[in-house]
Order: sequence, then C-alpha cells, then structure tokens
Amino acid sequence: MALFQLKINGKNYPVDVDANTPLLWVLRDHLDLVGTKYGCGMAMCGACTVHVNGDATRSCVLPISAVSAANITTIEGLSEKGTHPVQEAWDEVDVPQCGYCQAGQIMTASALLSKNPNPSDKDIEEAMVGNICRCGTYHRIHDAVKVAATKMKK
Repeated sequence: MALFQLKINGKNYPVDVDANTPLLWVLRDHLDLVGTKYGCGMAMCGACTVHVNGDATRSCVLPISAVSAANITTIEGLSEKGTHPVQEAWDEVDVPQCGYCQAGQIMTASALLSKNPNPSDKDIEEAMVGNICRCGTYHRIHDAVKVAATKMKK
C-alpha cells in the first residue's frame, strides 16, 4: 500500500491503495464517485471514461500510480448541476435509454469538443467509435455532440 495524493474534480484526495489499483476502483470504492461505470475491464467499451489532464482516458486499466500528479475529472466534476453543454445536449436530443454508458459517452464527447470545438462528422465518429452503447443510440449520440458544439460556441 502507498499513499497517493489525487486531484479529482478540483479537490485533493489522499488514498492509501496498492500502486497497481485501477483508477476506476479508487474512484468508486474509495472515494464514492460512482458516476464512472465498470463495463468491460479491458478499456474497450468506454463506460469508465474520465478526463486525465483533459484527455478522455479509460480508468479501468489505468493504475493509480500513473495519475498521482494528474488533474482528473469525472462525470461528477464536469458540472455541478448537469449544466455542461454536452449534458444539456444529451437531454435536448434525448440520448439515453438505459443510461449505463452515458457518463463515458459524455466524457468522451466533452474531451473532443474541448480540443475541437467544430468537429466534422468524421471527427465525431472517430472520437466516439470506442464507446459502446448496448441500446444503440449512436445516431442520437452523434446528433447530441453536434448540438453541444453549437452550445459551446455561444
């Protein structure tokens, strides 16, 4: 066990865990930040996506030792009341069905838009391709990213 100081959603958290513990489990089991979901455990589905220094990152395979100096943002830290333009677009377009993958989808989309505020259809497809939605809401996800891009320009 080792003591790590993590900066998550703008707050500092001390956590005493094994250096190889995946960030996902630290978030969920040690810090009670349960918006980030476990999906596949192999960084293939996107349910566990968070931002690490602004980049969309799969937290299920990322050891805590790799992020001790990073700024981490989870879905809980994207906006306090769900007012981030991507979250608003998700509601406006009515994207979620079961909702399980949505935090990861939203985190991936917001990372894309922070780097590319005017993405092409191809840019959106390439950024979102690794996020799996069991309900098949891919067209609505794509539409919501476009709506969010217009909201972020205002």
